[in-house]
Amino acid sequence: MPSGRGKGTGVLGIIGYPIEHSLSPVMHNAAFDYLGMEYRYLAFSVPPEALAEAVAGIRGLGLVGVNVTVPHKEKIIPLLDDLSLEARLIGAVNTVQRRENRLIGHNTDGRGFVASLRKRVKRPLRGSSVLILGAGGAARGVATQLLLEGVGRLTVTNRTPERAGELAGCLRKVKEDSVCVEIRTVRWASEGLAQALGETDFLINATSVGMLPRGDETPLLRTYLEALPKTAVVADLVYNPLRTRLLRESAEMGLEVVSGLGMLVEQAVLAWEVWFGREAPGKVMQEAAAAHLDCGEAGSITP
Repeated sequence: MPSGRGKGTGVLGIIGYPIEHSLSPVMHNAAFDYLGMEYRYLAFSVPPEALAEAVAGIRGLGLVGVNVTVPHKEKIIPLLDDLSLEARLIGAVNTVQRRENRLIGHNTDGRGFVASLRKRVKRPLRGSSVLILGAGGAARGVATQLLLEGVGRLTVTNRTPERAGELAGCLRKVKEDSVCVEIRTVRWASEGLAQALGETDFLINATSVGMLPRGDETPLLRTYLEALPKTAVVADLVYNPLRTRLLRESAEMGLEVVSGLGMLVEQAVLAWEVWFGREAPGKVMQEAAAAHLDCGEAGSITP
């Protein structure tokens, strides 16, 4: 195990708004303690109008790096010095690395989601039909990676149709490097959505609907879920609560479900590779995060 930095404590963190729900500090600090590393990870509440000042603070305070969450994943890009190929392709950043005084943006969302899914679901992604709810930064990361994984059809729906169209347009630029045969959009809460759900192998909620403190909300009413094939997998990127209403109702219908906790851990493990060039103790991170979630009614929900 490393003995630490020797001089002072290295500081990392996560910037977002709101940020009180984040389990990232719990995970990363548990990993630092386990390995005896002299680092601390903090949550920084940064409203949109303060983003530029916060990014300047990364340089001024000498932070090792930060994670980036809603609503800053796309808006932070012009404030950085460079982007990894992955972040440039996705058009969103969830991890920032300070290299001397340069800030480099990365994205570990997509690979984190796919790694989590592969550990928990036997059904192959290649050639499958995927429907994504949402068109923000998380949706971009996941959708781009799914194209690279070779899904056969990718459908995007969003409450604001224009946002769904923008995302679909970006994804079509990635399509040239994938085997995806179709990228399309459907209107939210429409007959077209119900029809698309009937052809879906993987339904992915990439919105924040259902996240605490509004854990009783769901992005899709049960009447829409009933259109899914019985073999479909329902995945939620929301991890707090672990058992979202979407997953609870899907499980009651006999569908296979996957919570957002696995993605949270996997993308954090990948962020460690960016910051430290070493493997993170993923099991320690997951146990620390799970301990802070209300798992009492988790039932068959796969973490």
